[in-house]
Amino acid sequence: MRLYDCAPPGAAAYENPILRMDLSDPDVIRVGEDYYLVASSFTYLPGVPLFHSRDLLHWRQLAWCVASLPFARYALPAHGAGTWAPAIRYHDGIFYVFVPLPDEGIFVTTAQDPAGPWSPLRCLWAGKGWIDPCPLWDDDGRAYLIHAYARSRCGIKHRLDVCRMAPDASRLLDGGTMVYNDPVRHPTLEGPKFYKRAKEYYIFAPAGGVGTGWQTVLRAQSPLGPYEDKIVLHQGKTDVNGPHQGAWVDAPDGGDWFFHFQDRGVYGRVLHLQPMSWRDGWPVMGERPNLEGVGQPVKAFPLPLKNAPGADFTPANDDDFPGPELAPPWQFQANPQQEWYQVCKGLRLAILPCARGESLLWYLPNVLSQLAQDWTYTMEVPVTLAAEGAGDEAGIAVLGHRYSALALHAGEGGNELRLYRGTVTERSARGAAEEALVRAIPWPGDRATLRLHFGEGGSVTYGYLGPGGAEHLLPEALPAAPSAWSAARPALFARNLHNRPGGHALFHRVTFTK
Repeated sequence: MRLYDCAPPGAAAYENPILRMDLSDPDVIRVGEDYYLVASSFTYLPGVPLFHSRDLLHWRQLAWCVASLPFARYALPAHGAGTWAPAIRYHDGIFYVFVPLPDEGIFVTTAQDPAGPWSPLRCLWAGKGWIDPCPLWDDDGRAYLIHAYARSRCGIKHRLDVCRMAPDASRLLDGGTMVYNDPVRHPTLEGPKFYKRAKEYYIFAPAGGVGTGWQTVLRAQSPLGPYEDKIVLHQGKTDVNGPHQGAWVDAPDGGDWFFHFQDRGVYGRVLHLQPMSWRDGWPVMGERPNLEGVGQPVKAFPLPLKNAPGADFTPANDDDFPGPELAPPWQFQANPQQEWYQVCKGLRLAILPCARGESLLWYLPNVLSQLAQDWTYTMEVPVTLAAEGAGDEAGIAVLGHRYSALALHAGEGGNELRLYRGTVTERSARGAAEEALVRAIPWPGDRATLRLHFGEGGSVTYGYLGPGGAEHLLPEALPAAPSAWSAARPALFARNLHNRPGGHALFHRVTFTK
């Protein structure tokens, strides 16, 4: 079942956000009548999801663009690092996705089919601090790459540079030219997307910061500038803070549309779609533009493509794990390893020691999670624990800087259901955390059906099904919180509290309901 639909069958209009999923830093392109979207993944791998749509509103994930990251640090979680804002383009029959790693450099992966396979990452530039790359192939055959800077890595946050690039995207041809830097007018400027319209060059870039900023467009007669700027979208009188970082796409019927995200805290960075038009060579976005032509986001708007050829609906991420591989929504907290899991009529997670010496959920690379699809939901998971000793346990969780979990636990005196609360105490990539046992309940077997209820504002309660199928709800309401750049995420895990190798857990299915 689909948890949320921005435009149910028969609707004349859609409602924003069009996806209540944490799709940070979206980029979108059109190829014929097909639309493709990519987004950031950070420490969660495989990374950079690629979605497909035929109507701009309903999306289905086709692939991951990044199977793993070629650096030893990603054998363990590197929270807030990893894959930042990617860009997708189609050129001469090849799909390109440009991926920044803020600590390692700028990379590119390619595919002839957007469903994959995608090539291993190839490095275009090695170093720290370059982010948000986006290419442009010009009409004369020359190619360029624009990028921004990460203040957390290099101290710069308001400058955009353009590099000349080999037309096959195999290398950069120079160190770049600064094309915009105005720290007074735009104290933060990032996420640039590079376009050419007629004979003019445009850079769409959010400014002012994720939570309180605005959308800026730069225009020039040359890809290297000089550029003039104009603010085109702001929060106005709406509750859509930001609005931040996105992509312009044109439709086959001649219409123009703009995608962006809104930071909703514990819910993550959710996807909005704005109508767009052109006036005097500048884009006009949203509704109610003021005298300067600055629009504000729409809450609802007539459907963009009423005769779209086969809308691609995204189902809720239920899974009975038919195998042989994990379905697209699932991600680990580090580079996946085959020894961690098996998929065949259920998901088998091995209980393995953590290289950090403590089996806290924040440290475990083999915690498996996915993006939630709505503000509220219930996740139900039947699990069987095949323990090999005391301390083995498996269960469900909500990840974030404040997290919680309910586990079926093998204790010295018998099995229990255990409720945990976790707090991230150091918010670096490696990070530090503390966990506390909140409640323990004796349990008469090695199988349990566990539930978590994610409520408004990120309040999480847990429950379990008794022998007659009735739910027993635990009284504690535990707060969830986002992590570095990411929403609170529902998760599955198997571990040994003494950090020893143990048995395994079998997750029979995962079901989401509203």
